Amino acid sequence: MFDWLRSHFKGRPGWANALMLFAGYMTFVYIPWDFFIKPVAVDEEVWFGILFRGTAAKILEIPHWFVYAAGFYGLRYMKSWMWPWAAVYAGQVAVGMLIWPLLYVEGFLGLLFGVISFIPFAGFSWLLWESRSVFQDPRPSTRERYGEWAVVTGASAGIGKEFARALAADGMSVVLTARRGDRLRELADELEKNHQVSIRVVEADLTDPAAAEAIATAVSDLEVGVLVANAGFGYAGRIDKQETARLTDMVQVNCAAVVALTSRFVPAMVERGRGGVIITGSAAAYQPMPLHAVYAASKVFDQYFGEALAVELRDQGVDVMVIEPGRTETEFQDAAGEQSGGGQLPHEVVETAFDALGRAPSVISGWFNWLRGHVVRRLFPRSFAAYLAREYMARQVPPELR
Repeated sequence: MFDWLRSHFKGRPGWANALMLFAGYMTFVYIPWDFFIKPVAVDEEVWFGILFRGTAAKILEIPHWFVYAAGFYGLRYMKSWMWPWAAVYAGQVAVGMLIWPLLYVEGFLGLLFGVISFIPFAGFSWLLWESRSVFQDPRPSTRERYGEWAVVTGASAGIGKEFARALAADGMSVVLTARRGDRLRELADELEKNHQVSIRVVEADLTDPAAAEAIATAVSDLEVGVLVANAGFGYAGRIDKQETARLTDMVQVNCAAVVALTSRFVPAMVERGRGGVIITGSAAAYQPMPLHAVYAASKVFDQYFGEALAVELRDQGVDVMVIEPGRTETEFQDAAGEQSGGGQLPHEVVETAFDALGRAPSVISGWFNWLRGHVVRRLFPRSFAAYLAREYMARQVPPELR
């Protein structure tokens, strides 16, 4: 329990932890109780020192909830946009605490109460205003944190390609691996020209159980500080209409290869006392997914594997996280046999991953994907979630594969 608490409260000042707890209480306890349980007739809400009652109070609780939810999220991940907006909101509360008793408490007592209430909230506002540097990312570059070299699997397209670009832009030399050597060499030329970093190309097909070992051997002369286990593919359809060999290949690439690569590269990271591992999972891991059953199950494996390693290796200086995108504008849908189109851009997924590395064991990329994954997982039985997922997948899979 203590280790869990320490992992969630480290990296921010004590006052920020206190504010985060308060914002969490308001978000998950007080405002939901106020909105759903307190009778309308006795409900009251204060904005800018003005007291609202009844239906107006109920309506104003909705933006109030969003403010505190944003505050909790911003403090949890120390988002840069918390400055100056947190200070502005705290200042509004301070002014409101001064105005409210002047309007609704008569005489000198109202003035005294207003001044006494104003002081602590004004202090919080000043503290937040003066803490701009706390909300700016103080972390050094990826190269400074983890070392000179990174290995990216599945680097020839989509999310893997954007991972390679982001790492090179941050000053890291990159080992590019995938099946399509021509694409890798084209990307290598781009990265060397644009970022003046060293690039090594290793052609490998991870459906071959020996490929992970071959990759590790090919870079054994390098100090690899970051492993991006991104290679993977989907295969949509009803299982009796799918090829057994392709299903087992998918498990090999999405699961076994991830384990083999991690097992080969992590020991040297532990020995050096620093390193980073990013595993590309999927939002599909958050519910059973008929018509994508094996793929979703493989991503549950990635999620649990990565989250367990994040705790296992935390005290060894190695950061592990699983990035879980939803639909993304890549070649994935075509390769999986789904209807193509729509979704996040690959670079948005990569930005989310690097922002979370060292801060969270897993992150769903994109607000809609986060809501869909967590709402379904928490509010509905898995059996019902599977039927919801089937309705969604039926619109993505061609009729002949359903």
